Amino acid sequence: MHDDVDVSGLPEGITPLGDEIYAIDTMLAGYPGVVSAYLIRTERPCIVEVGTAGSAPVLRDAVIRLGLAPEDLATIVVTHIHLDHAGGTGDMAALFPNAEIVVHERGARHLADPSRLMASAKMVWGDQLETLFGQMHPTEAARIRSVAETGEIDLGAGRRLVSHYAPGHAKHHMGLVDTGTGDLYVGDALGVYNPLTGDLRPATPPPDFDMEACLRTLRLFGDIGAQRLMFSHFGAHGAVAETIDRAEAELRLWVETVRESRDTGGDLDHAIAMVRDKVISRYKPLPPGASPEAAAVLDTLSGPEANVGGIVHWLDKLAQEQAEAKRKAEEERA
Repeated sequence: MHDDVDVSGLPEGITPLGDEIYAIDTMLAGYPGVVSAYLIRTERPCIVEVGTAGSAPVLRDAVIRLGLAPEDLATIVVTHIHLDHAGGTGDMAALFPNAEIVVHERGARHLADPSRLMASAKMVWGDQLETLFGQMHPTEAARIRSVAETGEIDLGAGRRLVSHYAPGHAKHHMGLVDTGTGDLYVGDALGVYNPLTGDLRPATPPPDFDMEACLRTLRLFGDIGAQRLMFSHFGAHGAVAETIDRAEAELRLWVETVRESRDTGGDLDHAIAMVRDKVISRYKPLPPGASPEAAAVLDTLSGPEANVGGIVHWLDKLAQEQAEAKRKAEEERA
């Protein structure tokens, strides 16, 4: 076990959460309150989520401030490979030379060779790519361990992180349960939690968003019986069952609103406008002193444009599948 940490002198951006867990603000694009990483400071120290390439020095400095040398870190885990969560994996691997990198099997090849991922991101983000995320660098393939439906990460002294495949937001997404605390690291599966306002909105980006998969993941997370939810956006949160129910209700409202626009002949812009009017208008304003720039960055990552685009993509796919099923049924009756 490592020496105790004097939590009274920790800098802003490092939050002690008990049980040797520390939330670390990764300062995405230089802004606070966008992405939380977590250091589990056990016998085999582990970091969950790494943020972007620019976040790697922030995490290195936090680990050192918390009494560890870079060589002490045993494991780095990412819930999924979107750039705001895993864009800094290659840089982190270089800074923490003994850490094993754990990811779901559907994302492992993109950590080893991020060229396709970066090309796709360039198409989505354009000139914003460099400002928001920087460049994702390759991770040595020999250091990557992929997990499937479930997996385990040894934290030492019998404590483990147990991974659970959790698609819906992305096909390469997983949740993680700390067996020592009951904490559930949810990535983006429950959406984006704003601790400043208490609001929770879904994260439904294209091309992987799948409503039915999201609902199955929410049921899985409910069955786990977690003690606390560890959001990547942003921070730890209690009231587990209530929050999972809220996540489902918000998800259904967003999807129903987009479907309503679609059924009345509305285009993408119309659907976004309806979501702003019917859904987002319900959310509380930022309190005095909060960073509007950080809120704008988070809105860019998971705001109405990205979320509605993902929902429309899913509805289009669903309509195509239904049309194909109808065609086949008609052929069989003929």
